[in-house]
Amino acid sequence: MSDTLTLIENRPPSVANLFIDRVAATPDGEAYRYPVPSATGQGPDEWKSLSWAQAAERVYAVAAGLIGLGVRPEERVALASSTRVEWILVDLGVMCAGAATTTVYPSTNAEESAFILSDSESRVLIAEDADQLAKARERRAELPNLAHVVVIDPEGAEPVDDDPEGWVLTLAALEALGRDHLAKNPEAIKERVAAITSDQLATLIYTSGTTGRPKGVRLPHDNWSYMAKATVSTGLITKDDVQYLWLPLAHVFGKVLTSGQIEVGHVTAVDGRVDKIIENLPVVQPTYMAAVPRIFEKVYNGVAAKARAGGGAKYKIFQWAAGVAREYATVSQDNFRRTGKSSVPFALGAKHKVADTLVFAKIREAFGGRLRACVSGSAALAPDIGFFFAGAGIHILEGYGLTESSAASFVNPGEAYRTGTVGKPLPGTEVRIADDGEILLRGPGIMQGYHGQPEKTTEVLESDGWFHTGDIGELSVDGYLRITDRKKDLIKTSGGKYIAPAEVEGQFKAVCPFVSNILVHGADRNFCTALIALDEPTILGWAAENGLGGKSYADVVASPQAVALIEGYVKRLNEGLQRWQTIKKFRLLPRDLDIEHGELTPSLKLKRPVVERAYKDLIDDMYAGAREA
Repeated sequence: MSDTLTLIENRPPSVANLFIDRVAATPDGEAYRYPVPSATGQGPDEWKSLSWAQAAERVYAVAAGLIGLGVRPEERVALASSTRVEWILVDLGVMCAGAATTTVYPSTNAEESAFILSDSESRVLIAEDADQLAKARERRAELPNLAHVVVIDPEGAEPVDDDPEGWVLTLAALEALGRDHLAKNPEAIKERVAAITSDQLATLIYTSGTTGRPKGVRLPHDNWSYMAKATVSTGLITKDDVQYLWLPLAHVFGKVLTSGQIEVGHVTAVDGRVDKIIENLPVVQPTYMAAVPRIFEKVYNGVAAKARAGGGAKYKIFQWAAGVAREYATVSQDNFRRTGKSSVPFALGAKHKVADTLVFAKIREAFGGRLRACVSGSAALAPDIGFFFAGAGIHILEGYGLTESSAASFVNPGEAYRTGTVGKPLPGTEVRIADDGEILLRGPGIMQGYHGQPEKTTEVLESDGWFHTGDIGELSVDGYLRITDRKKDLIKTSGGKYIAPAEVEGQFKAVCPFVSNILVHGADRNFCTALIALDEPTILGWAAENGLGGKSYADVVASPQAVALIEGYVKRLNEGLQRWQTIKKFRLLPRDLDIEHGELTPSLKLKRPVVERAYKDLIDDMYAGAREA
């Protein structure tokens, strides 16, 4: 057995053990950084730190407080909060108490929040603020199991007359209760942790899904212990790294980043405010971070828009540099694949040095100047955008996994990464491609099943452990996986041709710097059409330069000038497609797609059925009078 597999086989039985081992190994090491308002209340936030020992004090206080409230092993404690340091501390506290965390997106409405709390039978809700508390109050009659709500930010979240006695308390009060409990029962945490088994439920994550009610995915401690050991064994993170963590921790992609950090012991800067990313990066100066493709698309479009606004010469320089970046990344990756060295011809290297001085160095500085690698997941990254950033010195390592596989099943391996693929399987994870192209996975990262839904579980999880992902993919001879589409999202035209809409959509995002979201439609039709939403700041910047300044986004996208602009990019897209894939007609949407209208999942995946229902009239109009024979 290899050293890597030995490491994975010898994993601890629980996340609680993993955490305790980390605290014992590096008690004074920096664990977390988090922002607080400046002392004056003006200017940028200040960043504070917690050592592993300081974090442990709070984690154990939360754990003991939950025990004091009567929470028993494997009972669920729901956590409805944005990404912040308290999310991590509470989650670890829940697991050190032997209980299980039910994650709830803070953007989830009261009805769906109540469904998750009820279906999971959560005993306690940790609510971020008064808004999250209000959702529980609104649906309290539907939540007979919910004994307490603990509020992180207490402002405006005081108990009211209708609340049962002791139903609402603050996180500070819970921690104080925990400290009192530990003073009387100093072995309480140790006893709970010692009793945790590897198959004991640690996390219940409800899939946001693109259709229907969410399903609760049961992830035991062993899933996370495996993830911690397996991700660290890849060598992608080290104890000297600084991670910038902003992804939603309620999502499995964000959650998996915390287990690897505990295993290796590096510092994580935590701030889930998406509007603060650009401001935070130069301050935090991370060495790595994870993100969804939309973030990289926005950065790319923003850089292109800034170059365009700088005038014709600057834009031409950017376009030249972008071409150099893509060529450089393509050639160096091809050479590494053949020879094991990322070499390029002298002339290309010389052009790259010039482009680096003029363009790429500025992009790296915007990311903090120390970024060694980014991990991209949750959806496919357009290869052209991946090659651009790779050539600019920002290596985006695509990975792949699902909630049902604890997030990380594949990741690109460091210097040997290949843009356009999601890399190789983690050690200990098996993969095979079914006859219809579906990706099947087996290994220690696979879920126990769907909570309370054995029939749904058996639909995707075979008795011998193979999990049906629902994704279509291809494996190279040396084990690199390329995702081509969702099995259920493949379009079959009335002419019998199959089309992968995500592939076409990804190509358009690489071609058009103005696009925010695009949906390609064509199921049972004779040609494909598209609904296109534009990035508001970018298109309004263009509008100001083209005689449309002062107009609203809706007015700009309705203008003949904007339609003609996007039509040009659609034509460029079509030049690289097969005839049956080409977009014959398109419509610009009067606003961007968003989570609030239910059109995107919290991880920014497109909810196709929702969008197609909402814009049915626009779709029908594109096919009106067309020959569908």
